[in-house]
Amino acid sequence: MRPPKPDKRERQARRAAQAAPKHFPRDHDAPVALYGHHSVAEALANPRRKPIRLLATENAFARLSEAGLGERIAPEIVRPGVIDKLLTPDAVHQGLYLEAEALEVPTLETIAPGSLVLVLDQITDPHNVGAIVRTAAAYAVDAIVTTSRHSPEATGVLAKAASGGLEHAPLVLVQNLARALQTLGERGFLRIGLDSEGPAPLDETALGEGGLVLVLGAEGKGLRQLTRETCDVLARLDMPGAIKSLNVSNAAAIALHVARRSKPAPSA
Repeated sequence: MRPPKPDKRERQARRAAQAAPKHFPRDHDAPVALYGHHSVAEALANPRRKPIRLLATENAFARLSEAGLGERIAPEIVRPGVIDKLLTPDAVHQGLYLEAEALEVPTLETIAPGSLVLVLDQITDPHNVGAIVRTAAAYAVDAIVTTSRHSPEATGVLAKAASGGLEHAPLVLVQNLARALQTLGERGFLRIGLDSEGPAPLDETALGEGGLVLVLGAEGKGLRQLTRETCDVLARLDMPGAIKSLNVSNAAAIALHVARRSKPAPSA
């Protein structure tokens, strides 16, 4: 039996995954490309992010300077078309393109006890992952764990969708997701998989006193079997309306809201 052909949304997601400049290989230490005002501004405001090269239109750099961010790196003032050539035709760069060093990220062993962690099981759409990163930053998530394969790079489209969230919610790449979940479990984290057939709603599920891991699966496919088996408990998000399913980034936002009601973030 032949596998079904990818639908239009899947084809668009695959094209979008290629939107980052091709001269950056997938490597933990490779530079990243960031574009758009929020992504670039948050990167320049982050002392841990080391800028390499900034292309900016005159007006866009004036906005950065007004925000007190014009001193981090001397820009190359260019016309918008110069940046257009570095990106896909549909990329909205707002006159800013930054090449910067990748951030240092925690490992599974260095994620602090008591942390709130998101685990993404083969969520491949960079728009969805970027939106999740943005929401994770808003809810003070300590780390987002995903596989180095079957996941988009933390650059280009993902970074734009994250709107600066990559500076605050680090992506931890692992080779084997089930093994990573086992490691977190051995460190005392409660692992809750979000599943439409979970035995109880998330807001009626005990979230424990220590670290918490929320595991999200791809839209349509959900959690893979081994991922489900490695979770401590499954929980669902109940929808009172006629539509019973959500985009995965919206599901992440609801789940994090529920989690933070039970586990408030520490004061800054």
